Amino acid sequence: MKRNISHVFSIVVIAVMLVLTLRTIIMAEIGRPAADTGEEIPRLLSDSSGDTYLDIAAEGVSGNSLLQWGIVRGGPGRQPRPDPGTPELLAKYNSLYIGDTGKGVIYLTFDEGYEKGYTSKILDVLYENEVNAIFFITGPYLEKEEALVRRMVEEGHAVGNHTVSHKSLPALSDEEIEKETTGLDRKFYGKFGTNMVFLRPPKGEYSERTLKVTSDLGYINVFWSFAYDDWNTSNQRGWEYAYNKVIKNLHNGAILLLHAVSSDNAEALDAIIKEARRQGYEFGNVYDLEDMARREN
Repeated sequence: MKRNISHVFSIVVIAVMLVLTLRTIIMAEIGRPAADTGEEIPRLLSDSSGDTYLDIAAEGVSGNSLLQWGIVRGGPGRQPRPDPGTPELLAKYNSLYIGDTGKGVIYLTFDEGYEKGYTSKILDVLYENEVNAIFFITGPYLEKEEALVRRMVEEGHAVGNHTVSHKSLPALSDEEIEKETTGLDRKFYGKFGTNMVFLRPPKGEYSERTLKVTSDLGYINVFWSFAYDDWNTSNQRGWEYAYNKVIKNLHNGAILLLHAVSSDNAEALDAIIKEARRQGYEFGNVYDLEDMARREN
């Protein structure tokens, strides 16, 4: 009898350990963008009560299911594979994730949620190589780093909208989405006399509703055809890692997502640009993406 109880207890302990391990893995993915593998990572969201949920579809509202942008990288010279149906959905709302796949043109984009001291170096490299990029900034970044943003503008870069407070757009009402996007846009216009055109949904989270709302506001949603786990500042692996990761995944029309908080990216950027050009790629003018997106529609 005691032996049976001991056996059952062992099974229960093992089951509990498995559950805790699974929970740890899931929680580690919260807030993590679909970057390392390029595949979509289901995201657990938290509401104000701290409860988690996977789908925030409002009852009776069509097209409001949470979607997470994800791709499977194709390797050198090969196109990545997005989730089925997503290219058509993006095109319907003046949105894109890739440029002209018939041309060896690459577009650089950087996400700027906060500053780690590497953006000046990135801007230096871009200036020296005569390449422009889209820098997607948040509200706090605009307030705290106005000098850097001004340099972006003056040196011919596009400053994109990453919303005021980096909230998941599908979790917001239409009115809240407008405040998060146009609120940042108005502050940017007040400082620089021009409006933002490009929008990158925070965390790559979107729905058909958010695409429609933001498109109706005049924005081009810009996703990406390449990204990797460069956002983790405590896990930088040297410039050669970043260099190899990017170079091994170059493809026609690539829209590269790089995080400016990465020291690896800052150190590797010059070599990436030079090697891409050596392979015959050109770096496109990011402003061309607007015409491309509107033409697709």
